[in-house]
Order: sequence, then structure tokens, then C-alpha cells
Amino acid sequence: MAQLSLFASPSTRRPSASQAVPDAADPRPRPYCVPVYRVTLVREAAITAPGPRLRGAEQATALLRQYLGAVDREHFMVILLDRKNAPIGINTVSIGSLTASVVHPRETFKAAILANAAAILCGHNHPSGDPAPSREDRALTQRLVEAGKLLDIAVLDHIILGDGTTTYFSFADEGLL
Repeated sequence: MAQLSLFASPSTRRPSASQAVPDAADPRPRPYCVPVYRVTLVREAAITAPGPRLRGAEQATALLRQYLGAVDREHFMVILLDRKNAPIGINTVSIGSLTASVVHPRETFKAAILANAAAILCGHNHPSGDPAPSREDRALTQRLVEAGKLLDIAVLDHIILGDGTTTYFSFADEGLL
């Protein structure tokens, strides 16, 4: 079986651009430096929640609207929740264009993992004003629910905000989770 180039033997391994070419007369092995990282969650601000616990889509929508304000592009956010559905944070996952926002489960759950969240509520706005979910919105919601099951972080809802102060679509209220 052929050996993968990732695990090539030392005699066939090429030095990377950042490594110096070893001197053929020097038999000592060259050390390889491995970067050490620290991942942190930084609190930027705080907003007032509609209550100590989120008990439905209307309260979650109010919190998302307060956080989002008036924006002209699509924003995808997550509300991080503890075991009692109390909000412990909000994170903007992606800021897109007028009609789309690129969202991946990896970025969606990153803040939830760092904050030790038990569950999340996803939300995004449709700058067009129509909160009806697109085919992509439905597919993304299913991907996030499946990823949440793997991570043991429940996705309780995905809310799409329309224009005005009351227009929204809740996947949970419509039985689509």
C-alpha cells in the first residue's frame, strides 16, 4: 500500500518554506515548533432580556430585534441558553449581503461550546421584509439541528425576522424542527 504524502518517510519529506534546509554534515534532528493557542470568549456589551427565561418565539424575537437594530444586510445570530432557557449570550455568526448570509455549523456552535451553552436559538433577518423561509433556510436549519444532536446542544428554534416590529417566522411554532 502506498504511503500518504502527509506521512512520508523522513528521506522523502521536503522541508517547508518556513524550515531551513538541514545541513547534510549535521546529523542532529531539527526541532519542529508547534504553535500553542488559547481560545477565549470576549464579552463586548450587554442588552436587557425580555425576562429571566425565554419562554417562546415572541420573547426570542424581541431579544433578537433589540440586539440587531436596523440593519440593511442579512445577519445570522445565535442566542446561547443555559439548561433553564435563560439567555447567557448572543453571538453574530455571519453578516452577509442583501439577500444571503453564509453560515456553517462550525461557526454557529463555536460560541455555544465556549460559553457552555445547553441550547441555542438561531435567528436571522430578511432585509426584504418577507420572513418566509427559503429552501436554503430550511436546509440550514436541518443541518444545524443534526449538528446540535452530535454536540448535545439543542437547537430550540430558528427565527426569521421580517420588517416592522412583529413580523417573524418560527420553525418551532410551525412544527418544522
